[in-house]
Amino acid sequence: MSKTIILKENEISDNIEGMAGQIVENNSPMEDVVLVGIRTGGAFVAARLREAIGGLDVPVPPIGILDITLYRDDWTRIGPTPVVGKTELPFSVDDKTVVLVDDVLFTGRTVRAAMDALMDYGRPKRIELAILVDRGDGCRELPIMANYVGGVWDTAPDETINVYLKEEGFDDHAVIELKRAA
Repeated sequence: MSKTIILKENEISDNIEGMAGQIVENNSPMEDVVLVGIRTGGAFVAARLREAIGGLDVPVPPIGILDITLYRDDWTRIGPTPVVGKTELPFSVDDKTVVLVDDVLFTGRTVRAAMDALMDYGRPKRIELAILVDRGDGCRELPIMANYVGGVWDTAPDETINVYLKEEGFDDHAVIELKRAA
């Protein structure tokens, strides 16, 4: 498997800080904003966004975690007993600006599933999307685009992008991986 590093630790931090600044700029005074990370990678990025927002002298938004396993359109294909994680939304999403957060945007299907799941918890005023790595429009299957993006890398169908974070036991980095035929 071939790997190309596209983001190093400092670049991930810089991108998250940049997205935090944009979120604050677009949603000032931040009173009705909540962050919701899509389990698992999105939850870690959301926590880092919250920390970066905390350094900007504005109210720090509450944070939640959304598990989308049973909302996926392919959940019957991922195994006979899919592992369902816990959704943790310690606040109402009603009339809030929800910034939905994930690590990688690819086909758009994960985000669609997350929006479906979110609607079961209430009626947000608005949903915005923050993505650390966008794989570009060429791979999109649904008309979904992010409001806040760390970076965009157009990839081929035989490539994947993985974000590895210290919260999962790795050194922070993101890579494009090319799977070679056997």
